[in-house]
Amino acid sequence: MEIFATALPALGDAWALILQPIVLGYLILGVVMGLAVGVFPGLGGIAGLSLLLPFMFGMDPILGLALMIGMVAVVPTSDTFASVLMGIPGSSASQATVLDGFPMAKKGEAARALSAAFASSLFGGLVGATFLTMFILIARPIVLAFGLPEMLMITILGLSMVAILAGRIPLKGLAAAGLGLMIGTIGEADAGGSLRMATYDIPYLTDGLKLVIVGLGIFAVPEIVSLLRQDKSIAKGAKLGGGWADGIKDWFANIWLSIRCSIIGVIVGVIPGLGGSVVDWIAYGHSVQTTKDKSNFGKGEVRGVIGPESSNNAKEGGGLVPTLLFGIPGSGSMAIFIGAVALLGSGDIEVGPNMLKDNLDITYSIVWLLALANVVGTILCIAASGGIAKLTQIRFTYLAPFLFMLISFAAFQSGQNFEDLLALFVIGLIGIFLRRFDWSRPAFLIGFVLSNPVEKFTNQAFQIASFRFRRSFEEGMDYVFSPIVIVLIIVTVVSVILGIRQAKTIMAEGEVQSGSKRAPLVFLLIIAGYLAFALINANMIPDYNMTDKIIPLVVGGFAFLCCVVLLIQMMRRPEGDAIFADKEVSGDDSEAPYGLWGTLAWFASLIIGTFFVGFILALVGFLIAFLRTRAQANWPKTLLLTALGIGFMCFMAGMLNRDFPPGLLQRAVDLPWPLK
Repeated sequence: MEIFATALPALGDAWALILQPIVLGYLILGVVMGLAVGVFPGLGGIAGLSLLLPFMFGMDPILGLALMIGMVAVVPTSDTFASVLMGIPGSSASQATVLDGFPMAKKGEAARALSAAFASSLFGGLVGATFLTMFILIARPIVLAFGLPEMLMITILGLSMVAILAGRIPLKGLAAAGLGLMIGTIGEADAGGSLRMATYDIPYLTDGLKLVIVGLGIFAVPEIVSLLRQDKSIAKGAKLGGGWADGIKDWFANIWLSIRCSIIGVIVGVIPGLGGSVVDWIAYGHSVQTTKDKSNFGKGEVRGVIGPESSNNAKEGGGLVPTLLFGIPGSGSMAIFIGAVALLGSGDIEVGPNMLKDNLDITYSIVWLLALANVVGTILCIAASGGIAKLTQIRFTYLAPFLFMLISFAAFQSGQNFEDLLALFVIGLIGIFLRRFDWSRPAFLIGFVLSNPVEKFTNQAFQIASFRFRRSFEEGMDYVFSPIVIVLIIVTVVSVILGIRQAKTIMAEGEVQSGSKRAPLVFLLIIAGYLAFALINANMIPDYNMTDKIIPLVVGGFAFLCCVVLLIQMMRRPEGDAIFADKEVSGDDSEAPYGLWGTLAWFASLIIGTFFVGFILALVGFLIAFLRTRAQANWPKTLLLTALGIGFMCFMAGMLNRDFPPGLLQRAVDLPWPLK
């Protein structure tokens, strides 16, 4: 009864917060933005939230949450457009939808596939929100009992799950998570202030890398570059056809499949670090296993759409469980969400046990904003289907320069330094090669996000445990090995064992063919070289600052050991083995008419131009040169699109009171806004 006495007033307060016109307006704005992001293949919720992140500073908490939840909720729905109409996964959570959704579109059943997908997504989203509401009621007393050892163990659980279940080669997942952790330790250590992989001669590195830059670099840049290299329209002659009512009937006829896959989505979402890169494949596999006639899968089986789409929306509700209750990201987008929440208002809102204790009304606001966003998002997706089907026939070459423009502007807002653009390019390059060689990018990102919590919880728990052990051995053991810690250790060990068994069926980057040994081996050696250098650097920290060096040494040593074992396996295995996965061997990347370096040179030219003449002037030159040379647009179209792009940038910066990256020209000459 005490639980309900606390929760019911909080639920009432949550509805009072939500049902304000301005809050609903921000929610709808977030849904519209999420719809736009989800339509572009390869971006997804991570890139969308990364674009919003710089604008969260000081925003009213409930408005900022409405904006973010609106975007997060609708992306798993709107990315269905790309999967069904284009045959390209709209995000990592919609890979499985392509297998049957695109064949249905080619048979003239796109409307049927979309309506079945939207109905499944809406149902899954509501299941996720309902589960989250009930779980918070039950879990709140348990969560409030979590101390530092418990938080450290659940962080380790999250890391172990994302690393093991991130790809066909478990060691690659472990090494990717370790690499993300090590890059997350760059800069001044929180405890003793020691510099790690940084120097005061380069002040930018002392503050470490920003989450928005890593999120955009790891996910958005590789997908934009890949699609740009292919130089083709997103879809060819995409037509919706008829069958909107048929799709709804299909969903209702398979409602038990939708329920089961929604539950799968919630469960997978709850497990820290898994998220969208796994859940749709598990749901798709369940759909196949529970269908008597399996011959139609891959050729246009509607159950192959209903299963994955039910799960990938439900997992957002599940993903909020570890995110809100423990501060552990349940997916890549939740990793960005954690960073954004800390920026809202005066910065006093922090996800985790304290949020349930001090901000239960805001916690429930998030839950029901998620449910409302699913309803609004589904309605908008259905309403926008006809127009979006036509937009898919635009050549991606016309979209790419504006995407480069947006991510560059968003990256700069994270730190207001030109070095932000350089960091975006470098991290983007890492993301490109992680994607190419089938290394898990979600594992890398969540490793990066959890680097600070791992270090903080370890240091604080060690200090308290040392004090307890000095008082008595029994008291120290009781603190370190509490019942919750023991349960989490068992769950972690079991998860790792089961994960290793299932790893071969989980593909972090979709189906990737294997090629020769050389390229994957060189990439592995580069990663191992960086880890070795980082280990040497950490070991140089004086022993009296042991708290600053212990985590980099342990994590870096483990990741380096994974690389050594991978190296031995590569030397012993024949070419063509799964360990030599390479997207340049076959598929869209290998058949692309444009090379990687030539395509990247366009992005680099925007950054170089910004260094000399500032962002706006560089952007004018970049857009004109790109549209005339690469897109081969005529002059009227080139000038019109350039003017629209510059106008949009100036409008957005003016409305949000943001600056553009300056160059050498701005230091020498006093120019009017927006040139300064």
